[in-house]
Amino acid sequence: MTEPHPGTPAPSTAVALVRALTGGLVMATALGVGTALGPVAADALGLTGFAARVLPGALVTALAVPLVLLLVRRERRSPAWLGFGGAGASLRALLTGAGVTAAAAALVLGAGTAADMLRWSRPEPATLAGFVLTNGAVAFLLEALPEETTLRGHAWSALRTRFGGTVSALGTTAVFLLVPGASTVVGAVATRLVGRDPEPIGIAPDGQHIADYLILLTVFGLTLVAARTALLRAPLWASVGTHLTFLTVNRIVLEGDRRGAGWHIEQTSPDAVLLVPAYLLVATAGFAVCRRAVRRRGAEPPRAVAAERPEPSALIGPDEHSVRWRTSCRAASRRRR
Repeated sequence: MTEPHPGTPAPSTAVALVRALTGGLVMATALGVGTALGPVAADALGLTGFAARVLPGALVTALAVPLVLLLVRRERRSPAWLGFGGAGASLRALLTGAGVTAAAAALVLGAGTAADMLRWSRPEPATLAGFVLTNGAVAFLLEALPEETTLRGHAWSALRTRFGGTVSALGTTAVFLLVPGASTVVGAVATRLVGRDPEPIGIAPDGQHIADYLILLTVFGLTLVAARTALLRAPLWASVGTHLTFLTVNRIVLEGDRRGAGWHIEQTSPDAVLLVPAYLLVATAGFAVCRRAVRRRGAEPPRAVAAERPEPSALIGPDEHSVRWRTSCRAASRRRR
């Protein structure tokens, strides 16, 4: 939770909104530059394999996190304002976010398997472990850490100095939805500056159904806010853990065969892809339980995030609509290379 410092007047609405949008702008700039110049740098250095994959993420984090910390310093606040904390509290928050999300995914995907919507391949433990580690490092640097620092860290905290939980949750999620499209603009400019052909500019990845993609990101964004507000100590790390677990689960479940993850599924029903937003909603409920547990222990609770969530019925459609959902879910779990 982020509360204004006692005695500090709340900023104007315009200032709070500009600060929130600045967090999104930092993320879009870092993501666009990192994903555009990372492959160029990897080629120049002769990097291949994991080193070439991790370099763009390292560039994104190296740009986004220091810039946000500089903004916080200029606003005369500490990193704790973003939701960071000590080593012990950060580890507990990270594990809480990852644990709640993984449990929700296991519950919902297990139910889908029992209903014969999913069929799993035989796992290859060594390959799977290697994939989890390498993909985790790339996802942590490219998406989880910088996005949470800029959005659920800076954007959320800036809005909370002026607005209540509901408005701040919706506002932070709205900024989250703007980042992918804005990053493609930045990436196109950066790519042209180094003499390469840019990727297409758009709100959603090329070929993806825009409405389905944005609905999924909205559900995901609200889940990340729920994780951010579930704990009192180092709460930003709970959203980092949630973000990282979401990416890992989706890349195994939806793309495990293509990515060589050592484990993958066959979707026997076109509606199986709806299990992804379903487990996000279950995770959101889990974080609400965490907030209640804090309240029962007598600690000052974070303000509830009473944001509207898409009704499950809104995600259900004919088979061809479910196919678009499948591709949109895949797109949400990766960035353009």
